Order: sequence, then C-alpha cells, then structure tokens
Amino acid sequence: MIREAALEDLAEMARIHALCFAKAWDEAALGDMLKSPGIVGLIAPGGFVLARVAADEAEVLTIAVDPAARRRGTGRALLAEAVSAVQAKGARTMFLEVACANSAARALYGLLGFHNVGRRKSYYEGGEDALILKADLPLAAVGHGR
Repeated sequence: MIREAALEDLAEMARIHALCFAKAWDEAALGDMLKSPGIVGLIAPGGFVLARVAADEAEVLTIAVDPAARRRGTGRALLAEAVSAVQAKGARTMFLEVACANSAARALYGLLGFHNVGRRKSYYEGGEDALILKADLPLAAVGHGR
C-alpha cells in the first residue's frame, strides 16, 4: 500500500535511507524536504520516494528500498506512483541520478524509459560517479500508455 508520506513517517524513512546510502539523510533533513514546495513524498512498506516538481520538470531526490524488501516490485511501484503524482502537478519530464555501479537500479530505470543525459563526477561518498538519467512522461512501462 503506497500512500503520501507524513511527518510521522520520518523515523522509518531515515532508517530505510541509512540502510541504502552511506551518507544518509536524517529525520530533520527528510522533514525539511517533505515541507518544501513542489515535493512529492510517498511511502510503502519497506521503501519511500521523494521527488520535486519545478515548472514542467520533476526530479527524483531519493528513492530507497530496504535491502530486505528488494526484488519485490516496491521500487518500481513507488516510481510509478511518483510519476503519476508529478504529472498531476504538470511535469512532462523526470530526472534522477544513479550510481554507476548500481546495476539493479540502472536496469530498472532503463526498462522504464530513462536514458543517460550526463554524468556527475565523484557525486557519491567514496568518489563514485553518478549518471544523470532523463525520461519523458508518461512512462509507458509503468502502466501509463504513450
């Protein structure tokens, strides 16, 4: 069950983020994000996504799925709901960054229609580069026909 994230979810979101990222966001940072204009925050058992809409563009700020809950479609479902939510706010394109070594996420994003449009050098902790991916909305692969 995916629903809108609330301030009461911050502890769980911070817990999941810490499992997924070396430089995790704490409750205060996540709370500041949720309160920001244009933010879409969605949570499901074992995962959450935060996206931001500005004009006709959206960006996935973070998507995190507890390692124990992976490979069950949670990330895909969260992204599908986020796409619907940002489209409702007027977004026509979506961007995200993904670690070059994160082959599972890169494969999912590729299946959903995201393509590489750039690279951020040493973006992640430890100096790993990030790929900048972009997709036109709607994403046909998440059930929104083109």
